[in-house]
Amino acid sequence: MRQIVLDTETTGLEPALGHRIIEIGCVEMIDRRCTGRVLHHYINPQRESDEAALEVHGLTTDFLADKPVFAAVADEFMEFVQGAQLVIHNAPFDIGFLDHELGMLPGHEPLAAACSVLDTLVMARQMYPGQRVSLDALCRRFMIDNSNRELHGALLDARLLAEVYLAMTGGQVGLSLEGEGSGSGPVVEPIRRLSADRPCLPVIAASEQEVVRHEDKLARINKLAEGGSLWLQ
Repeated sequence: MRQIVLDTETTGLEPALGHRIIEIGCVEMIDRRCTGRVLHHYINPQRESDEAALEVHGLTTDFLADKPVFAAVADEFMEFVQGAQLVIHNAPFDIGFLDHELGMLPGHEPLAAACSVLDTLVMARQMYPGQRVSLDALCRRFMIDNSNRELHGALLDARLLAEVYLAMTGGQVGLSLEGEGSGSGPVVEPIRRLSADRPCLPVIAASEQEVVRHEDKLARINKLAEGGSLWLQ
């Protein structure tokens, strides 16, 4: 099975408000092994980044000025991902931006016509309900080194997500081209038991719908927050 682990960086949160993609990073996996093939482009968005977004990714207008526009890399991108399953953390964000960019070009269909999508954020919420499931939090859970992630970068984040995905699904951990290892299960914290004399406290839990809305909001904040949202760490 061919999978492409994908991440983007953008000028802001909403394509409907004119925000654009400024970086695409893709890592190829075949049969759960990273092949070493990647696709990476910085992109000139032909506009400024929001100040909050710039603090997250650090890609200045001057740096992006001589980079290709999205239209110049669209065919190469579509050829690279064609027929693969895309593995994305918070997929609606990245797919929304990519479909918006493709929609402005003649002859390009939405990504759903070319690829299937697996959202690792949804997967992590199901595996670890009520726990933090940002990329940084998952790296810590699986003891994956993310010390170089001072700023968000699409290719760096795609590489980290590939390791996280493989660890979450119990296969090879790491980007080595060697055979698959035994993997790593979730880190289980010790149970802290309370005294039997302690009075019971009422627990008022959020509904499933409230939890999903809350996580979606935090994921969007995390995309822009300097150092990531503290709530997701």
